[in-house]
Amino acid sequence: MKLNEIRDNAGATHARKRKGRGIGSGLGKTAGRGHKGQKSRSGVALSTFEGGQMPIYRRLPRRGFHNPSAKSFAEVNLGRLQKAIDEKKLDAGKPIDAEALKAAGVIRRELDGVRLLARGELTAKVDLHVTGASKNAVAAVEKAGGSVTVKAPGAAKTEEKSAE
Repeated sequence: MKLNEIRDNAGATHARKRKGRGIGSGLGKTAGRGHKGQKSRSGVALSTFEGGQMPIYRRLPRRGFHNPSAKSFAEVNLGRLQKAIDEKKLDAGKPIDAEALKAAGVIRRELDGVRLLARGELTAKVDLHVTGASKNAVAAVEKAGGSVTVKAPGAAKTEEKSAE
């Protein structure tokens, strides 16, 4: 096979329909839109219109609540932490905080802080500084001989601002 012999499979492409160019094309005059009415005109938006009947989005009740002050944390599991230590991306001898996790590629961004979760196993002795941690995660870190320091969300950011 040569590059000049490459073709699409039969029926893979369709010829474009050139609308409104005489009756011989089959799409002349009304261009396949039928006669008159709102849908035959340009700029039509009928996505939720149900013929005058009350639309479904207005018939159904609104449910739930969106908490505007809810915090969003970057979650780190113990197994992921151990994997980064094994791959020498994190140094278990130094304190591990959000900056170290970001530099190691364990988290992409800090969001409102880092939350430690207990999935996986941790064998290394580590000193962690995080925004939040589950009870099981703290217990697993302490069982491995390490420690977890939980600081309030946004505490580091306010300290930085006050230092400036």
